Amino acid sequence: MRDFRTFILYLLSCFVEVNIMNEKDTLHEKYENLKQYLISLGRVAVAFSGGVDSTFLLKAAHDALGGDAVAITARSCSFPERELSEAKAFCEKEGIRQIIVESEELSIDGFAENPKNRCYLCKSELFRKMWAAVRELGIENIAEGSNTDDNGDYRPGLIAVAEQNVKSPLREVGLSKAEIRELSKKLGLPTWDKQSFACLSSRFVYGETITEEKLGMVDKAEQLLLDLGFKQVRVRIHDKMARIEVKKDEFPKLIEAADQVYDYLKSLGFTYVSMDLGGYRTGSMNETL
Repeated sequence: MRDFRTFILYLLSCFVEVNIMNEKDTLHEKYENLKQYLISLGRVAVAFSGGVDSTFLLKAAHDALGGDAVAITARSCSFPERELSEAKAFCEKEGIRQIIVESEELSIDGFAENPKNRCYLCKSELFRKMWAAVRELGIENIAEGSNTDDNGDYRPGLIAVAEQNVKSPLREVGLSKAEIRELSKKLGLPTWDKQSFACLSSRFVYGETITEEKLGMVDKAEQLLLDLGFKQVRVRIHDKMARIEVKKDEFPKLIEAADQVYDYLKSLGFTYVSMDLGGYRTGSMNETL
């Protein structure tokens, strides 16, 4: 009986080992497919924000294409200075040419009113400016970093991606967020465990007017939480109320820092400061749609 059990355990261990090897092979294959896809594009500009996905995509493009891959980054009031600084530092470290374009979303007709297709309006204008910049360099392709996880949420920006003929290599080869993080770790990228980021305009409930002042309030509020060591944060704004989202396992930490957080956010101009008991989740503003 003992020999039989030993034999079963051996078979199970072999099965698990084979599955792990298959997963590694699949990831390696996807990464090779990604590089081959990028090579097929020739010269390419990667829309680069310094986040998990675009950093991984830029690294793959640079590995595959060398100097024929450049980064293009948009500067605006909805893009925190810390993110821009990190994006610049990465390009300098890797020896990648970076183009900075000015993209002030609040000047886009209808954007400040924060309609449901806000992201579409922004991406359409952004890619038009990117195309104008890269065509002067003779670059015929722009690539952006959406992955397969983005297929299931409300993402009007992807309509602009399709309309502007912007490539989505990570979706093309079937890479998920978890796979991108795993491959980023293997490549030694500092962003492999970086918090997910979306532009600060996504913190506003649909229909609430977006202003530069409120964007600054959100940016400073989130910076405080990051400085306190929270790994994944959102400060959603509802008029003068701040709704803080952190991971549920960090609830005790937020409660411990409640007085400091409350006092600082009040000083920024928030009347009320609340903690969302649902915890951090992407696209929580879409729950009202």
